Amino acid sequence: MNSIEKYVYDGIGYNPVLIRRGWQVAILNCLPGHGLNEIDRLEVHNRTDEVFILLKGTAVLIAGKPGDKTLEYEPVKMEQGQIYNIPKGCWHNIAMDEEARLIIVENDHTHRNDVSYLPLNAAQQRELRALINGIVKQ
Repeated sequence: MNSIEKYVYDGIGYNPVLIRRGWQVAILNCLPGHGLNEIDRLEVHNRTDEVFILLKGTAVLIAGKPGDKTLEYEPVKMEQGQIYNIPKGCWHNIAMDEEARLIIVENDHTHRNDVSYLPLNAAQQRELRALINGIVKQ
């Protein structure tokens, strides 16, 4: 009897490991551009929520709300084993240390069909990095 499927991914970055009709589970390991001092953009998905679960390491989940001339951040230091949801339409990103390993659950093919990016200018990057560093040191 071979009913139980097992999925592992030890490579760099994001890899959907289980894709079914309408949904997928991915593993996210640290990758360039997502280090604790490297975030330079936010992203948004307009058709799906995105669920994050920290398995190990340190990660900060960031929600962002663009205004006319401002950008508000809501960074949260993730706790292992907790479930975090980013609702559809919410700008976000994730900063992580080299040991970080996460599970992501979302609609299938989200990063191919439902993603837009918001580049951060130098001042916005400095502000966000200061917030991330402050949270990580707590």
